[in-house]
Amino acid sequence: MALPEENGPLAPAPRRRMSRSALAGVWALAVAMVVLLVLTLLPTAYVIQRPGPVYNTLGTATSADGEDVPLISVEGAETYPTSGALDLLTVQVVGNRERTPNWVELATAWFDPTKAVLPLDAVFPANQTSEERNAESSAMMIDSQKEATAAALSELGYDVVPRLTVHSFTEDSAAAEVLQEGDVILAADGTDVASGEQLRDIVNAGDGAPVTLTIDRDGGAMNVSVTPREAEIDGETLWLLGITLLNDYEFPIDVAIQLNNVGGPSAGMMFALGIIDTLTPGELNGGQKVAGTGTITADGTVGPIGGIRQKLWGADGAGADYFLAPEANCDEVVGHIPSGLRVFAVETLDDALDALSAVREGADLDALPTCTAG
Repeated sequence: MALPEENGPLAPAPRRRMSRSALAGVWALAVAMVVLLVLTLLPTAYVIQRPGPVYNTLGTATSADGEDVPLISVEGAETYPTSGALDLLTVQVVGNRERTPNWVELATAWFDPTKAVLPLDAVFPANQTSEERNAESSAMMIDSQKEATAAALSELGYDVVPRLTVHSFTEDSAAAEVLQEGDVILAADGTDVASGEQLRDIVNAGDGAPVTLTIDRDGGAMNVSVTPREAEIDGETLWLLGITLLNDYEFPIDVAIQLNNVGGPSAGMMFALGIIDTLTPGELNGGQKVAGTGTITADGTVGPIGGIRQKLWGADGAGADYFLAPEANCDEVVGHIPSGLRVFAVETLDDALDALSAVREGADLDALPTCTAG
């Protein structure tokens, strides 16, 4: 039996209207999501630098065959046990011309002290392909290893013979029809040359006159004549042979440095220190964990590098207690040293050895040069 409805059919409850503040919040959230999506997809013109892998020059590295091998190995001389670390630092770049970081990634990196945001063109020049950049970086690494070996062996009293080698030719080179890649330039107009600077001085002193070069080609000495071409560079008139040179050396012992997938010249000083430690008794670093960076030339001059702030954080992350920094980078170091990391400023290989000696001997570290403002 159906019961009669006492009050007739029930009416639906009225809808509650959203408050103005709630509605504004929804719209704000929607707009924020759209903006976030746009910032995620919008291309940028920047890349991010961050700390890269850290390698102990006294330890091992992975070879091209995937095997662990000594990062530095020596044949032809007695070697000695080492301990602790002489770490070289690297920097990784996030992004390239094909894919740059989005604006959200850049904003995050901007507030991260371990990272740096750089213009794309500063890292990947517009007129340089990725293959050219990689080849240039690899060539600089090979050159830095040779310079480091020359600096280390010279420091230890070995006889190192410099060799100035023709690497390549510029466009419209004056020497392209006379010289060959791999030729070793021994002398110019009868004067022995051991560096590109010496050769340039001799060429320009001739004021355009033909230059007689004594070269070693495939083990045989010969004389050739090259007439330089005039060029204006930065408002100065110069005479150029149109060749790119590499500083090479004849070493009395064999030193091999095994480090794959790392380019650039900034590991030179740490290579030199690792070679010296390997060839001398005792522990150069006193068994401590020391990190550092800097280019080096055969005469032991330490030069500036890029990404020093990221390398400071890389050293901190690897547990280093001490850091050897090129004096020329000190302006970038001040105010950016991780807590607990002690930094010493060096201009030469001897400066670096003095710092390591103080660490090893427990000497007054406050007496060592460091980076200061200004």
